[in-house]
Amino acid sequence: MNRFIIADSKLCMGCHTCEAACSETHRLHGLQSMPRLKVMRDANDSAPQMCHHCEDAPCAGVCPANAITRIDGAVQLNESLCVSCKLCAIACPFGSIEFSGSRPIHIPANANSPKAPPAPPAPARVSSLIDWVPGIRAIAVKCDLCSFDENGPACVRTCPTKALRVVDNHDIAQSSKRKRELTLGATPGDLTLFTQPKVKK
Repeated sequence: MNRFIIADSKLCMGCHTCEAACSETHRLHGLQSMPRLKVMRDANDSAPQMCHHCEDAPCAGVCPANAITRIDGAVQLNESLCVSCKLCAIACPFGSIEFSGSRPIHIPANANSPKAPPAPPAPARVSSLIDWVPGIRAIAVKCDLCSFDENGPACVRTCPTKALRVVDNHDIAQSSKRKRELTLGATPGDLTLFTQPKVKK
């Protein structure tokens, strides 16, 4: 069963509450605090972009450390196994994987050995995929459907307009059935007329 979150751009008001909830929930569980979704806008609408939990999961296929696996119908990333190769972000067709990182607690910024030249200043931020900061290990982050929380994804729970919801294969099948019914001009429930096998005479 494939599970993922969808967003209704007509309900989303671009308040970024989902990003804040995602960031705080993961921080409290000892994970990278970077939000796993990003609110995108155009002239008329807004909606968060996040991992689609693809059935073929190209990110998992290229990960050399097996840090990305399918668990309970969702594509999960183990931050402890990430080796910072960034192949998953390159393979992701939706740009849903970004990189965050942290410095070891007892090593301050710009700490250098007297035998080594000083580290260059941190570069201007361009993208988490290509930025490099001395002393900080890049760690892949992606939507994990808040699998550690029995209450479900924090973004879905906190969205003030209920623009986000978790869907699975059953929801997709129901939606596909409804679209077929509308396309064929049938009323809901009459699709059996078109799906019954023909009886040979």
